[in-house]
Amino acid sequence: MLDRIHLTIIREVEKQGSLTAAANVMCLTQSALSHSMKKLEQQLGTDIWLREGRSLRLTQAGQYLLAVANRVLPQLALAEERLRQFAQGERGTLRIGMECHPCYQWLLKVVSPYLAAWPDVDVDVKQKFQFGGIGALFGYEIDMLVTPDPLYKPGLHFQPVFDYEQVLVVGVRHRLSGAEYVLPEQLAAETLITYPVEIDRLDIYTQFMLPAGINPKRHKQIETTDIMLQMVASGRGVAALPRWLVNEYRAKFDVVPLRLGRDGVTKQIFLGIRESDMHIDYVQAFVELAQIQVLG
Repeated sequence: MLDRIHLTIIREVEKQGSLTAAANVMCLTQSALSHSMKKLEQQLGTDIWLREGRSLRLTQAGQYLLAVANRVLPQLALAEERLRQFAQGERGTLRIGMECHPCYQWLLKVVSPYLAAWPDVDVDVKQKFQFGGIGALFGYEIDMLVTPDPLYKPGLHFQPVFDYEQVLVVGVRHRLSGAEYVLPEQLAAETLITYPVEIDRLDIYTQFMLPAGINPKRHKQIETTDIMLQMVASGRGVAALPRWLVNEYRAKFDVVPLRLGRDGVTKQIFLGIRESDMHIDYVQAFVELAQIQVLG
């Protein structure tokens, strides 16, 4: 009664906005899609869409099937891909999601020996997700999530892999460069440079400035670490980065790391995986290797 094609149609219509656009994406005619869904509605005894002018609006039943489609279709696609890999003698693909911009430097140090140790496993890295990192794990969009902010939910396991200190980075000629530590109010007149991440996920805001009721004079977002540190070294602003990352770049840029507050701001990086995947050997191997690759 309910087939994969029905779930695909529902998801594509919702994504594309119309039956016509969905039909074009699926390389089918609009009449074929309409006939297939009308037959399903008759079999189910309930409407999936309500027509409002030229647009379609999902009914409660349709919303339920859309949720099923978003959950089931990625799992089926993953199963087919892994079976194809098995048929070709491959082990599989480890799809890693990143919620930690500066962790790419660390990840490279893990991936290189991992690929050497597991030649029949490919690694794919994703940074953007339709429903966030946790949603990507549950939706089988990724197999592992690198994050400093684990969200513990049934079915997921988060393994801590290393600790680090978040520091303020200033140029060597900055007025604060000789300080032992900085206080939130000292940043009120500064241009704060960060990665393009929501403020509620930036530790410099959530754990340091906002609790003190402080905002920077200006907030500027830059995607790449090199450009960010070039800006800091030239006196165009300050940044908050892991101490280990700053230490790796200090030979290249004239910058100084400063402790955030008297006690500093400490964090952990976690690897999130589905509990059902914890037994997979090449997943376990990556976690073990990640724990060995500790950064200073």
